[in-house]
Amino acid sequence: MRKTIIGFIAIASMLTGCATVQSLVRSTFPYTSTLVIPASSRTGTTLSATSSANSFDQIFTGQGSNTESVKEIRIASAKIEASNPSNQSLGVIKSIKMYISRGDGSSEVLVASRTDIASTAGNSLVLDIDNSRFLDDYIKGSTVRVRMEYVLRESINVDASVKASLGFSVAPATR
Repeated sequence: MRKTIIGFIAIASMLTGCATVQSLVRSTFPYTSTLVIPASSRTGTTLSATSSANSFDQIFTGQGSNTESVKEIRIASAKIEASNPSNQSLGVIKSIKMYISRGDGSSEVLVASRTDIASTAGNSLVLDIDNSRFLDDYIKGSTVRVRMEYVLRESINVDASVKASLGFSVAPATR
C-alpha cells in the first residue's frame, strides 16, 4: 500500500513538473518573414509588402499536432532588420505597421508599428507592439501571413529585403 501511494505521488509530481517545465521552456516562440521593398517604391506614399511567416517551433503552430497545448497567445516583441543589402539603413522608412493574418489573408490584425523612425536609424529597428488582444486564432491556423505597411522617407537604389521577427508569448492550456 505504501509503495502504491509513493508511486502515485511520484507520477503526479512528474506530470505536474513536465507541465511546469513546458510552460517555462515554451513560453515564447518567434515567427520570421522576409519582406521586399522594391526600388521602384515611391516616397511619401503608403505601400505594403506581404509574405508568409515561418516558425522554428512547429509544435505550437498550425503545422504541429499540439496546438491545443497553448492558449492566450500575444505578441511579445517585433523587430525588423535589413537582410539584403545587410547594410541598408532603415532610416529610409518614415513609418511602418506590421499586421498578421491567416493564410487566406482574411481578418488581419495590427501587431506592431513605429511612426517616429529617425533618418539615422541603423540596419535594425525594434517596433512598438500592440499586445492588447489574444492571437490564438491567427497563430494556431495552418499558415500565418505578415503584411508590412510602410512609408518611405527617401528612395532606394535597389530592392531591399527586410527580415521581420515577431515573438509571441503563450500560456500553457490546462486540461
